[in-house]
Amino acid sequence: MKMSVVIPSLNPDEKLVCVVDSLIAAGFHDIIIVNDGSDEKHMEPFKHVALYPECTILTHSVNRGKGRGLKTAFEYCIANRPDIDGVVTVDGDNQHKAADILRCCEKMAECKDKVILGVRNFSGDDVPFKSRFGNNMTSFVFKFACGLNISDTQTGLRAIPRQYLETFCNVKGERFEYETNMLLEFKQSGIEFEEVPIETVYIEENASTHFHPIRDSLKIYGVIFKFLFSSIASAVIDLVMFSIISALLFGRVGSGGRILAATILARVISSLFNYTFNRKAVFKSNRGVGSSITRYYILCICQMAVSYGLVYLVTSIFLFGQVMTVVTKAIIDTVLFVISFQIQRRWVFKHKL
Repeated sequence: MKMSVVIPSLNPDEKLVCVVDSLIAAGFHDIIIVNDGSDEKHMEPFKHVALYPECTILTHSVNRGKGRGLKTAFEYCIANRPDIDGVVTVDGDNQHKAADILRCCEKMAECKDKVILGVRNFSGDDVPFKSRFGNNMTSFVFKFACGLNISDTQTGLRAIPRQYLETFCNVKGERFEYETNMLLEFKQSGIEFEEVPIETVYIEENASTHFHPIRDSLKIYGVIFKFLFSSIASAVIDLVMFSIISALLFGRVGSGGRILAATILARVISSLFNYTFNRKAVFKSNRGVGSSITRYYILCICQMAVSYGLVYLVTSIFLFGQVMTVVTKAIIDTVLFVISFQIQRRWVFKHKL
């Protein structure tokens, strides 16, 4: 296979030279390094590897972020490497070993149209806390919200077939959130992936990383939590409307009729918002409106019936008044929200491939 190695780099030290030397020794002959606005004190590694015939240096005049660095390299490959089979992205701090990089490329050759992720084992005692915690949290959210079972969401070692480069060039994000957006694009574009276990290497407690846990995690989770915002907002709308309608009918209609009327009217209003937002912004479904809205309202009716039945049952047993009726509904609908979200992701708005 003809593979181009992509290394985005900001203020590197001698480890960048070690990475390049190991790649050349492993048989890689096209190494594209993106200098992402490094300062003058860190130019020597770039000058050193620029003398290698295997290396191409692309330069940002100012720091633009790892995501932009990757996209700059992808765009360069599309324009200047028409005969390559794909690219493999590598971190320049020597945490990815040449043997593992080669194994990911070989796996891509075997799997053809799949992206290959080099994944680390985070269970070891030598794994820095911020890396273990950040990855475990993100992996959980990916699995729950997106249905993507990725064991190492922070890996920078990825072998990507050439046909996906243009797709990834159009993915939003300029900094570390871009790598997360790439993974989310798997779901949106129906891109399959495989994982290859790699050696877990942390140098100086991962001190060389430019990942800022608080700032960059907010950007990453900001992307993921839009999957959850719609359902939460709809639940709030539903609860507010239920409270208002229930209060207006309190004392005028029997308990059962009041809860039923408030549940139906509140759900009609919240469901219109929920369906529109979920289809366009959350799941970005390519399924036709007729098919998805039919499935959506089948789910909506079932969920509404369960909500009504449980609220009526609990309030009847405990003889709750207005306030506790609302509290009961909030608790029940929180549980139903989790179930509903998964059904919407897996069935209502499931992408047509």
